[in-house]
Amino acid sequence: MIGRWRKGKQGDGGEAAGRIVIEGQAKASGGRGRSRIVMTMAVFFCLYGAIAGRLAFLGMQELEEGGPGPSRVTASRPDIVDRNGEVLATDINTASLYAEPRRIVDADEALEKLLTVLPDLNVEQTYNRLKSDAGFIWLRRQLSPRQQQSIMQLGIPGVGFRTEKRRFYPGGPTAAHIVGLVNVDNKGIAGMEKYVDDQGLADLQATGLAISKDLEPVRLSIDLRVQHIVRDELERAMERYRAIGGGAVVLSARTGEVLAMASLPDYDPNHPFNAHEKDRLNRMSAGVYEMGSTFKGFTLAMALDAGTANLNSRFDATRPIQIARHTIRDFHGKGRVLTVPEVFIYSSNIGTARMAETVSVEHHRAFFRKIGLLDRMVTELPEVARPTEPSEWKRIHQITISFGHGVATTPLQTAMSAAAMLNGGFLIQPTFLPRGVEQAMASATPVIREKTSDMMRYLFRLNVEKGSGRRAEVPGYFVGGKTGTAEKVVNGRYSNDKRFNAFLAGFPVNDPEYIVLVVLDEPKPEKPGMSATSGLNTAPVVGNIIRRSAALLGVKPDFGHESDALLVSSQ
Repeated sequence: MIGRWRKGKQGDGGEAAGRIVIEGQAKASGGRGRSRIVMTMAVFFCLYGAIAGRLAFLGMQELEEGGPGPSRVTASRPDIVDRNGEVLATDINTASLYAEPRRIVDADEALEKLLTVLPDLNVEQTYNRLKSDAGFIWLRRQLSPRQQQSIMQLGIPGVGFRTEKRRFYPGGPTAAHIVGLVNVDNKGIAGMEKYVDDQGLADLQATGLAISKDLEPVRLSIDLRVQHIVRDELERAMERYRAIGGGAVVLSARTGEVLAMASLPDYDPNHPFNAHEKDRLNRMSAGVYEMGSTFKGFTLAMALDAGTANLNSRFDATRPIQIARHTIRDFHGKGRVLTVPEVFIYSSNIGTARMAETVSVEHHRAFFRKIGLLDRMVTELPEVARPTEPSEWKRIHQITISFGHGVATTPLQTAMSAAAMLNGGFLIQPTFLPRGVEQAMASATPVIREKTSDMMRYLFRLNVEKGSGRRAEVPGYFVGGKTGTAEKVVNGRYSNDKRFNAFLAGFPVNDPEYIVLVVLDEPKPEKPGMSATSGLNTAPVVGNIIRRSAALLGVKPDFGHESDALLVSSQ
């Protein structure tokens, strides 16, 4: 083109030829511009394609290796505190160890050095992973500061640390079954930790909005001081009576708040290596047991509320009840006619069965369902078991269930139903979150008459004054209670030497504020020649808990005369 332009300048008509050449050059220049744009776009497409491919590769590699990439940050969790603001669970920063196998110079040397600090590493598995072509692998999550420092001093190429969140429980096992625990990724897997996740925290974490500074603490109804007392007394009782397990709860009779609850053996959520062992389940809400003579209180309340008996009613307990091949006897029978208060304080199986039979089998079953003993309890803890009962109630079932054999419930459920017997007749589902009286009453269900509740308070107090609950007495606090000694079922038969003992109490029983229930699984006699009934072991434990915790709960002792509320009408 340039040559033709020059030729045009030298000959005739050069000006016209020049214009033609210039137009051709402009067209060629426009074509080259478009080509450059297309080439530039192609380069960018290739570049972004390569980046996308790399990200996809790393994502697949992350899934194959079972761990997140090094840029991911463990999600934060809110603190969990007791009703007074004491910390029960919090996040702390910790270091996790990872490796980039492609940068490992000598896998044998790297592994040998790591074993000097982490001797429990799986040698074969770790070696194969270090020798792989992976870009990222986890070696150990949540190291201690000492372990991190020791590994740093080894100077291993291709090994690094990432800061993560770790859950820390200042009280250790003190409230383990209530607070629960999290997994290595800081996700709640048990107790109130799981409850918090289920209330929306898991969704916040998934969207990256769970920022620690924005998370308000979760306040529980637990009083850490009382929780410590309950666990301490339970631990002493298990050692003293050589029991294989035990549990206890302090429950507000007016609001349903759980102030303290423990189940032993338990575990340390900071080191939960044994948390899934069978004997470490939460016996109070996740275990079901025949609660023995504690059920007699419910049976008496049923008859009193139905009007088929009053405090002056008398029932023949002179001889055992024979039904089919079964014989119903009293443990320490009086062999005579008993009044209703005597049936209660002497814990008469025969007298209780006679009272149960004053109503129909259908009425009996409906009453126990109404007071919450036959349905799954509603509360925040995920670990809640469903009660068991006969699929069809017959006369023999009515008789045995009247004194606590044939229906198995959770101990916490038993405490809940007992609160309804003493608080004026209102069934309130238990809660592990703070709740006021007005809020509780808004969802409460009336299950017995107030007059029936007055009579039950009288009977509970009488049993501590003159009956099997004398060892639970705490001067000034008007403790009322009922013993329960149930034979355990072993290989389909009731055992004569294995028991599940309970003591159910309320205080001050003239105006009940709290319910206390203690259970011991297979307690042994304290001394040779002694028995292992609940009046001898669980009753004194309840007394010790009340003695140590009443002042902390704000209950003032009264060493004057008892309230007129206990002087109920016998009609």
